[in-house]
This record gives sequence, C-alpha cells and structure tokens, in this order.
Amino acid sequence: MEKAKILERLIKEQGYSLKSFALKCDIPYTTLYGIMKNGVGKATVDNVMAICHGLGITMDELEEMANGQKTALMEPTYADVEKLVARNGKKMSVEQKMRLIQLLSEIEFED
Repeated sequence: MEKAKILERLIKEQGYSLKSFALKCDIPYTTLYGIMKNGVGKATVDNVMAICHGLGITMDELEEMANGQKTALMEPTYADVEKLVARNGKKMSVEQKMRLIQLLSEIEFED
C-alpha cells in the first residue's frame, strides 16, 4: 500500500482532519496536503518524521505497513485524548460528557 494512503488513513482513524493534524505536527497544511496528494517520496525526511511522530509510529513501522508486514494498532496517548476532548468538548452533549466520565471512572490503574 502506498505510504501516503497509509498516513491519510491513520490520520482519519485518529479523528483528525488534515488541517487539524497539520497543526498538531506543526507543519503547514499545504505541505501535508501535498504529501497526501503527491506521495511521501518527494517529502522531506523532517516532514515525514513529524507526521509519523504525530501518529505515534516510527518511519520503520510506516515502511513495514507499506510492505504489508505490519498493521497499525494505534493507541492514543494521554495528550492526544486530552486534545481531542478539549477540541470537541463544547460540541458534546451532557449525556456524552457523562458517558466519558463514566468510562474514565471504570479504568483500573496499575501501580
């Protein structure tokens, strides 16, 4: 599978638009859009590293996914969840907020 398609799929799976993900990675939206349209091969290493870092994968893992050797199992970080809630919290209904609180209270913490 083409690397740009993999990256675009992972970005969407994590709930980002290209614009919001570009902000997260601190790269211009037009740069990210160009990479998605024209492919990873013409992108700078720094930009590909920033995208992979934003997705929580390594460049080696991207290569493995492109070669069909690995499937992505994305576990969002606490910071990712915090940003997602902060960005969408105003749009959530009271019921959705209560469900989120309930889910968080069910987490078992390890020492």
